[in-house]
Amino acid sequence: QVQLVESGGGLVQAGDSLRLSCAASSRDYYMGWFRQAPGKERKFIAAISWSGRGTSYLDSLKSRFTISRDNAKDMVYLQMNGLEPEDTAVYYCAAADRLDMSRAPTSNIYWGQGTQVTVSS
Repeated sequence: QVQLVESGGGLVQAGDSLRLSCAASSRDYYMGWFRQAPGKERKFIAAISWSGRGTSYLDSLKSRFTISRDNAKDMVYLQMNGLEPEDTAVYYCAAADRLDMSRAPTSNIYWGQGTQVTVSS
């Protein structure tokens, strides 16, 4: 089992950048980020392997979002650039035993509590 705590969310303007952080209690998992907008399903954004050499992204976000991890600090990050109002959502840190988290049953994923990102136009 792993505990995940996100931070770094907030209110920003369109075009701004923001970096989300996730503190993990274990480095034994593939780590990732999902988001959930109001009234919509939770959607996969990106995932990263333990070494950091393997990554997976939602194609539509790959040009603006970058996932990284620092195993020395047990931290995972999501750098978000060129934010748009459509990026407004609760962002969740996730841990799983596979890189392709988008195909994993949600019951097999560990979740953080989420952090709100709001992008104003």
